[in-house]
Amino acid sequence: MKEAYKIFDITTDEEFNRAALEIFRRQAVECAPYRDYLSLIGCRTDEVRSIEEIPYLPIELFKTHEVYCGEREPEIVFTSSATTGMTPSRHPMYSLEMYEKAFTRAFEIFYGEPSKWSLYALLPNYLRRKGSSLVYMADRLIRACGSGGFYLDDYEQLLHDMKNDPKPKILLGVSYALWDLVEQYAPRLTDTIVMETGGMKGYREELPKEEFHKILCEGFGVKEIHSEYGMAELTSQAYSSGGNIFRTPRWMKVTTYDINDPFCPLKLGSRGRLNIIDLANYWSCAFISTQDVGHTFTDGSFEINGRIGHADIRGCNLLVQ
Repeated sequence: MKEAYKIFDITTDEEFNRAALEIFRRQAVECAPYRDYLSLIGCRTDEVRSIEEIPYLPIELFKTHEVYCGEREPEIVFTSSATTGMTPSRHPMYSLEMYEKAFTRAFEIFYGEPSKWSLYALLPNYLRRKGSSLVYMADRLIRACGSGGFYLDDYEQLLHDMKNDPKPKILLGVSYALWDLVEQYAPRLTDTIVMETGGMKGYREELPKEEFHKILCEGFGVKEIHSEYGMAELTSQAYSSGGNIFRTPRWMKVTTYDINDPFCPLKLGSRGRLNIIDLANYWSCAFISTQDVGHTFTDGSFEINGRIGHADIRGCNLLVQ
């Protein structure tokens, strides 16, 4: 356990690279789906000498396989949201303490001590199901803040409580619920950061981020819309303070690969599939090829442009048989 926590002390690229290679060598042996995938693509793990040579596991494998390498039963299994007929992803979490440390440290990096904030969570579709890592995170952060709470559909109570709260506030909401709130009430919020997450989930029309954020800015009377980027398959989160540009904690790194070729890395600034190294995925797989599309930049930040379509991508269905 102590060895896993060392990732939170990373301060340099050299330390990150060294930790990533150590975790890769262990997971290449102990995480069965990753081990099998590496074998199928012909990866000689003993010849991997840099993080640029580490293959990424297709995120779809979290739907069909137990991506886990803990030496005991996980403390919880987080699941993704899924529409009717779809299979949710499953992420066994070896240590809730590790998960709590990851999201607390990331929050502190970007927003400071939680106790100076009130956190109001508008996450209706997440609250209606079990196994949401986002609900777990929001619940613990609300406790750390000491004020705020969860709100399902009672928008009037939410706005009443926020208006009478003297502390600086963060309104964390799934995108479609924030849109509903703006459309129905157009509240002019003060001393509040509006943070969207989770997308439309099929409830509202998908809009380009710039257009959607403009609607929210005008409706809430704020200058910028912040965003949280996370998923059931990851342990860590990235945050945007506006402009759809996300930054990661030091134990997390995002790169771009060719959309149609999962083994072809792209230069910085190129549009491609987002691949993520999340070293806090210590007991699952830290190297994930996502279905998100975007750009990465020289300072380590990244931008999200959308999702990859459902066409089969070469290499991504090797184990989905």
